[in-house]
Amino acid sequence: MPNIRELRSKRTKLGADARAIMQAAESEGRSMTGEEEARFDKLMDERDGLDRTIARAEKLDEDARAEDDLPDEGQRGGEEAMGALRAYLLGGRSVLTERQARALNAGHDPEGGFLVAPQQFVKDLLKNVDDMVQLRGLATVQQLTQAESLGVPTLDTDLNDADWTSELATGNQDDSMRFGKRELRPHPLAKRVKISRKLMRASVLNPENLVRERMAYKFGVTAEKAYMVGDGNQKPLGLFTPHADGIPTSRDVDVSTSGTGFTNVAAGNAADDLITAKYTLKGAYHKNARWLFHRLMIASIRKLKDGDGNYIWRAGLANDAPDVILDLPFLTSEFAPSTFGDGDYVGMLGDFSYYWIAEALNFEVQRLNELYAETNQLGFIGRQEADGMPVLAEAFVRLQSNDVVP
Repeated sequence: MPNIRELRSKRTKLGADARAIMQAAESEGRSMTGEEEARFDKLMDERDGLDRTIARAEKLDEDARAEDDLPDEGQRGGEEAMGALRAYLLGGRSVLTERQARALNAGHDPEGGFLVAPQQFVKDLLKNVDDMVQLRGLATVQQLTQAESLGVPTLDTDLNDADWTSELATGNQDDSMRFGKRELRPHPLAKRVKISRKLMRASVLNPENLVRERMAYKFGVTAEKAYMVGDGNQKPLGLFTPHADGIPTSRDVDVSTSGTGFTNVAAGNAADDLITAKYTLKGAYHKNARWLFHRLMIASIRKLKDGDGNYIWRAGLANDAPDVILDLPFLTSEFAPSTFGDGDYVGMLGDFSYYWIAEALNFEVQRLNELYAETNQLGFIGRQEADGMPVLAEAFVRLQSNDVVP
């Protein structure tokens, strides 16, 4: 499409040609003939069309310059966008200028009260979630900007061993390798928080910090539970949910328990069982491997001794050294299993970088003005889309309670 300067030049020429027809008739002291009028009208119609085209082009240029002053949709950040979010949280959509609304709009339900949070807000929110949810910091997190889902290639059946052969031979043909694909599809996740109007007005913290901190806790709790025990139905597939597309029961190892804790008796030695679990996991994963338990499980494990009478749990002595179980660090989660019933899962060992999380970048915030008016509170709903699942079963060993008689 020609630029505005070229359009204006063409418009000037059309005007000059039309005027020349008119002046020719005037110089002869007559009116324009029918043919001249038709030519004149055609030139003026073209000129009018160019006027409309130029006006539209100028408006587009003006909008583009305004958008250049704002962050890109994929990079929604900067002080202006954060200032617009602050104004929205304090006063709602009605207080936003057109420019501020555009800073927070990304084409999602513009009439329904939702606005897309700036990227700076989202990054800080996710950082806060990482502080509350240890697993997310160890997992592989994929941020989806365009695609609706993330396919994870998997090797379902590996090749057989190589053949010893001669220099010119290539070995036997092997057709056993089979590839599959698991799919991560971000599902909607919503959480509501309530904050008193007085706190919003009087707090030394910015309102976006208040909302972000409360949402980080709410989203963190919800995500952590799903990463542990989610059933994969419109939510993440959890580590402690046996599933052919996640961690199957073939990766389970029995651990001796007494119904109230791990036990070391003649009928079963939990310390030995944990040693078995450690070496069920291939050595290649040990570098990044961690145990995962509920804090009540850790309390019981700290009392376990190996066959030589040594505690298998050891405290890290240096400031940067973690506590370890059988020389491997551990993490705890309130949503990991906490009961010792026969057949219950009681923990696991794994390289959690093979737990993948897919998140859609757009994070929407809705302000509820009147719903909590009686209690002098404001409500905020945050909406995100996320999914997660283990993508390599052999990187995990799950521990299952085997109740023995003391």
